[in-house]
Amino acid sequence: MKLEVCVADPQSLVAAVAGGADRIELCSALELGGLTPSPGMIALAATSGVPAYAMVRPRSGDFVFDQADTDAMLRDIDAIRAAGLAGVVIGASRPDGALDLPLLGRLVAHARGLGTTLHRAIDLVPDFAEATEAAVSLGVERILTSGGAPTAIEGLGQIALAHATARGRLAIMAGSGLRPDNVDRLLDAVPVDEVHSSCAGSEMLSAPGAVRLGFAAAVRRGTDSAVVAAFRTVLARR
Repeated sequence: MKLEVCVADPQSLVAAVAGGADRIELCSALELGGLTPSPGMIALAATSGVPAYAMVRPRSGDFVFDQADTDAMLRDIDAIRAAGLAGVVIGASRPDGALDLPLLGRLVAHARGLGTTLHRAIDLVPDFAEATEAAVSLGVERILTSGGAPTAIEGLGQIALAHATARGRLAIMAGSGLRPDNVDRLLDAVPVDEVHSSCAGSEMLSAPGAVRLGFAAAVRRGTDSAVVAAFRTVLARR
């Protein structure tokens, strides 16, 4: 059972590696659901000793991307490959929430040679079984999903449907709201292949001046190596 830890800052990257993460999902702006990380973070992750997949998402908001967004994503994939990371995390939607299969096909083809995770754009689809079959046809390695719900625990039914539909042809990775104290509940219900978490620790207060000027939220959370290690302990018992 693999544990992927999503990180968005250098301290969280160090903590994820120290705690025993099997893989890193590298992002910026986790509070927005994750955006493409900076070149500096990509370079740091490339030397971490742990496989890292970088988010390819050029802006916040929905996953309905135009040509300008697409051009940026293709160039980001090139940069991620050149930096030596293991893979990319991609997704794209049509206005009705269905997967944008032509664009996803183009992104997957452009990422050839890299690992590919289909991100939680799939949580917007109207038909999970159909979307899972489409992901298999695209040739992605895995789907990251909360089952279309705010948390994976709330989305167990759709996660189970995706897992049953996949039949081992790609990995199903459950994520959103998972912690060492609730992941057993997920795994007892659905034997997913991998789990995903930020493994966040205690809240840290931001500097008051930065908060006052709108540079920071009042509190922030980063990955805690002890939480990563606790996750690993729970998963080792499965």
